[in-house]
Amino acid sequence: MLLAWCAPALAEADAKLNATRARAESGDAAEQSNLGVLYNDGRGVPQDYTEAVKWYRKSAEQGNAAGQANLGTMYSAGRGVPLNYGEAVKWFRKATEQGNASGQFNLGAMYDAGRGVPQNYGEAAKWYRKAAEQGNALGQLTLGAMYNTGRGVPQDYAEVVKWFRMAAERANPSAQSNLGAMYAAGHGVPQDYDEAVKWYRKAAEQGNASGQSNLGILYAKGTGVPRDYVQAHKWFDLAVARGSAEARTNREIVAAKMRPEQIAEAQRLARKWNPTPAGAAE
Repeated sequence: MLLAWCAPALAEADAKLNATRARAESGDAAEQSNLGVLYNDGRGVPQDYTEAVKWYRKSAEQGNAAGQANLGTMYSAGRGVPLNYGEAVKWFRKATEQGNASGQFNLGAMYDAGRGVPQNYGEAAKWYRKAAEQGNALGQLTLGAMYNTGRGVPQDYAEVVKWFRMAAERANPSAQSNLGAMYAAGHGVPQDYDEAVKWYRKAAEQGNASGQSNLGILYAKGTGVPRDYVQAHKWFDLAVARGSAEARTNREIVAAKMRPEQIAEAQRLARKWNPTPAGAAE
C-alpha cells in the first residue's frame, strides 16, 4: 500500500522538477533561481553547489533579485565558488536595489560583521529594518537583538519585544525562545510566566535548543507550570542532544532529585519526541 501511494507522488514531483528545468533552460530567470535552490538543498536532485551557483548566476545576470540574493549567499559562504565577501556584497546590493528582503537582510549581515564592507552597525540596522518591515523573520529577529544590546540603535526593550514578536508570529523558533525570555524577565512587557512557557514551548516543539532548555528550567522550578522533574529532564535531554551545555548541567541537577524509574520515563519520552513543523496546527 505504501509503494502504491508513493508512486503517484514521486511521479508528480518528477513532473514538477522537469517542468522547472525546462523553463530554466528556456531562459526563465525565476525558474533558474528555483532550480538553483533545488540543487542547493538537494531536493529532487543530488545536492550540487556548483550547479546551484550556475543556475543562480544565470538568473542573477538576467536581473532576477532572488537569483542575485542567492548568488550572494554562495559567495558569502564559499559554497560552489571561492569565498569572496566583495562578490557577496555586490550581488546582495543588486538584490536590494529591487527591494529584495533577503538581499536586504544579508547586506545588513555583511555590515554587521564587517565582511566585504567596513563594519557599520548603523548601516546593518538600516538594512535589517528594511528587511524586517517587509516581513522577513530573520530581519525582525536580528533587529530585535540589536535593540536588546543597543548595537547600532538605542537600547530599547519595547522595540526588542516588538520585533521578536513579529518574528515569533512567523514561527521563527529563535524569536519564540527570545520572546519567552522577555516575558520571563519582564523586559519590555509585564513579567508573565504563562506567556514565557507558551513561547518557550513553541520554540521547543520546533527543536530549538534554547527553548527546550528554558522550558526544562521552568518545569524544574515549577514556574508557570506545575513542577515536573520528568518533563524537565525530557526537555534537558532534547536540548543536550542539540549541543546545549547549560541543559547538560541542569539535567544533572534535576537527575539528582529523581528516582531511577522517573529518569527512565523522561528518557523514554525524549526518545519518542518528534519536532512539530512550523505552522502545524496546535
